[in-house]
Parts: sequence; structure tokens; C-alpha cells
Amino acid sequence: MLYENLQETISYIKNQTSFQPDFGIVLGTGLSGLVDDIKVKCKISYKNIPHFPQATVESHRGELIFGTLGKSKVVAMAGRFHYYEGYSAKEITFPIRVLKLLNIKHLFLSNATGGVNPNLQAGEIVLIRDHINLLPDNPLRGENDERLGPRFPDMIHTYNRKINQKAIAIAKANGIAASEGVYLCLQGPNLETPAEYLYFHRIGADVIGMSTVPEVLVARHMGLPVTVFSIVTNVANPYEEIPPATVEEVIKVAEEAAPKLQLVLRELLEEFG
Repeated sequence: MLYENLQETISYIKNQTSFQPDFGIVLGTGLSGLVDDIKVKCKISYKNIPHFPQATVESHRGELIFGTLGKSKVVAMAGRFHYYEGYSAKEITFPIRVLKLLNIKHLFLSNATGGVNPNLQAGEIVLIRDHINLLPDNPLRGENDERLGPRFPDMIHTYNRKINQKAIAIAKANGIAASEGVYLCLQGPNLETPAEYLYFHRIGADVIGMSTVPEVLVARHMGLPVTVFSIVTNVANPYEEIPPATVEEVIKVAEEAAPKLQLVLRELLEEFG
């Protein structure tokens, strides 16, 4: 049924717009303001798209937006879905398969994260070079449809570090703090304990969050190149003195950093031609 549902969704979208995007963008918590820089050709509410989940997080707009960012033709998801909302990993990632079938050539994912590497600072952009998946569900679990991708996709070269370095160079040329790091995915929705923060850093994580990895798995399954931007919204260091974090504070830091990410993404897209 997955393939058939995808075809129905694509048919609906193409009946709403003939716009052909080259790039897909997924906007995370506090980052939906990035769409304000897109010259919009068409907006489609998630509520109207067949088989799309519905956004339940207040900071996510819940719209599929087609338009241009600079000179680039893009489709942006203003709002994503999370395992903690009660969706399965397959449901979370259905929109990523839709973006691939819209024939985009590269996917850019963004998210708000907690920093567990003491060298990071709030508001810094981290380009993800690898990930650690601690979710209890996998979107590729179950029967595989070879029309969508292979049974056992390889994950070794998931992230293109040359693109990461281009993005970091753009950031630094504009006075924006940026680095590379490893993203660790948790199911949430609770934030973490000090002992967990310490543990996650010890096993190799630089930033932690509750999204992105399922989307990356499906993109990889379908042969869709992906680049991930993380905004560090709070830093868990020193571990003995971590202040309580609130969703409102996370959103505030992400929104303040959004213009920086917007600048880097726009200039990076220009390099793609």
C-alpha cells in the first residue's frame, strides 16, 4: 500500500501546482520562519494532502511550500513529524518519500538540538557528519518495496562532508559560528537528565535531538542525497550545573539563529547552480 499511497499523494500535489522543485528543505522546531525568505508559488496545507500526517507541534506551521529561495527552486516542509507525537517511523517519513518522488535532487534537513559537546555554544550551526540512532523503531522495518529502494541500504557515506565544509566556509565568511558534529536521535518527548547528557557525549555524540534520523534513513533508502543543519539551542555543560531547559527557550534561540541558517543555505544553494 505504501507505493500506491505515494502515487495518490503525488497525483494530488501535481494537480495543485506544476512547479518543479530542485531541492527539498525540512524546517525544524523554531525554524519555520525561514519560509519567509521564499518567494512562494504555491502553499498546500498538510491537512489537505492525502496520507500526510498532521503536525501537532505548535511551532510547526504544517504546510508544504513551493517557491524560489534566491535563484533556486525549492519545496519546503514548514513543520515535520516526530516519533513522540505517536506516529510510527514509516508515517514520520512518508513526506520524505513524497519529496523524492517530486524529483528533487538534494534534501536539506534542519533541526534544533541540545549540545553535549562542551566546545559548542548556543546559536551555533552544526553540520552533521554522522549519526547515532537510539529510536526504538525504523522506517525500513517490514516488507521492502524494491521500487522505492534496496532491502539493506548502506549508511557509510550518508553525509557528504565536502558539502558540509562548503557550508562551514560560507558561515565563517559571514562571521557565523559553525562546525561539524555527530547527531544522536532519541524518541522524547522528555528532555534528558545530566547523566544522560554525559553518557551521550561519551559514546560519540556532539548534539542530540528527537528527529531527522528516520528522515535520513528513508532518503538514503531512496538514493536521495541529504545535508543536515543543526542549531544548538542549549548546551549541557558543565553537567553539574545544567539549568532547566524549556521549549519556549529552545524555540527562541532557534528563531534568533534562523537568519544565519537562512544565509548559509541560500549561498550554499547558489553553489549547486
